[in-house]
Amino acid sequence: MAPKRPRESEVSLPGGGEASPVGVESSKLKIGIVGFGTFGQFLAKRFTERGHTVLAYNARRNYQAEADKLGAAYFKNADDFCEEHPEIVILCTSILSTRSVVAALPVQRLRRSTLFVDVLSVKTFPKMLLQEMLPAEVDVLCTHPMFGPNSGAGSWDKLNFMYDKVRIASDRSRQNRVDAFLNVFRDEGCNMVEMTCEEHDRQAASTQFVTHTVGRMLGAMQLERTPIDTKGYEALHQLVEQTTADSFDLYYGLFLYNKNAVEELEKMEEAFDSVKKQLFSRLHGIARMRRDEVCLHQSKPTSSPDRGQQHGGQLHSAGASAVRRAQVRAPFGSHGLLSWPQRHAYPDCIVLKRPVVNLRFIQ
Repeated sequence: MAPKRPRESEVSLPGGGEASPVGVESSKLKIGIVGFGTFGQFLAKRFTERGHTVLAYNARRNYQAEADKLGAAYFKNADDFCEEHPEIVILCTSILSTRSVVAALPVQRLRRSTLFVDVLSVKTFPKMLLQEMLPAEVDVLCTHPMFGPNSGAGSWDKLNFMYDKVRIASDRSRQNRVDAFLNVFRDEGCNMVEMTCEEHDRQAASTQFVTHTVGRMLGAMQLERTPIDTKGYEALHQLVEQTTADSFDLYYGLFLYNKNAVEELEKMEEAFDSVKKQLFSRLHGIARMRRDEVCLHQSKPTSSPDRGQQHGGQLHSAGASAVRRAQVRAPFGSHGLLSWPQRHAYPDCIVLKRPVVNLRFIQ
């Protein structure tokens, strides 16, 4: 009689971690969260509310009190955390620290059937990193909940959840476990979007990175509330509040680990220059029209030749060279848009009185 072949649940990884059945007979999951900061706690709250077991680990700061409040088991030691054998390990780290956190995690103490999930805002980077650093036996699911503690504070209904089943074993029980995990978000009403990590980064550069960039630019302007704010202006303030609530490390990570971000940044610069060019090209036309008016005025005789010649010559010089003077190649704010005689000639134009513009792009 042939010897009985051990089931997967009876096999362990080097280091003593025993495997156990990972089927979905029960809809309740044992979820480990590595990185128990704001976002880790945000997910843990929803998981525990649904009856799932949550294990939490954080390398630096002690979040014991927060874990107790959420009903999660907290571990100060990575070995103790892994030896509890969570079915799923969610990496809730910052983009910049992900590599060092994974490198320090004693994965040999986990079951070889463990499912690793990342929730970073970039996707190609963790996809490559986890396949490179983790044992080939573990499953890898890359996800991006397109919401956070602020936008997802209440219902998750209609909020986008992107995922890519990067490396999932063909075993039925492991396939079911991935589905059970995704069902947590599906049952909350999320709009489930399956796409490759590469496609995610291409699209996110045009949406998330641009949004964060605009929000931080407006934040740097220190816009103030007024008694006559429009709805559009209020929306800009909301954008600033949402984007600046995240750390600059997150924004930097979106830039550093998404190869498409530089291209989007260049597009934004080109678009801004295009809008400025449209504005001041029209102003260029006004200056030419006023120049012609001044030249026509100079053809009329003056009552005081000496004074008229002096004043008229000044105005003529201003009008005839308006375009050339407007093309001064100088930094923003270091020169007026037009000289004093030109500003005097066009008192109705507020823009001409304010020294803020560089018209070097006007040909």
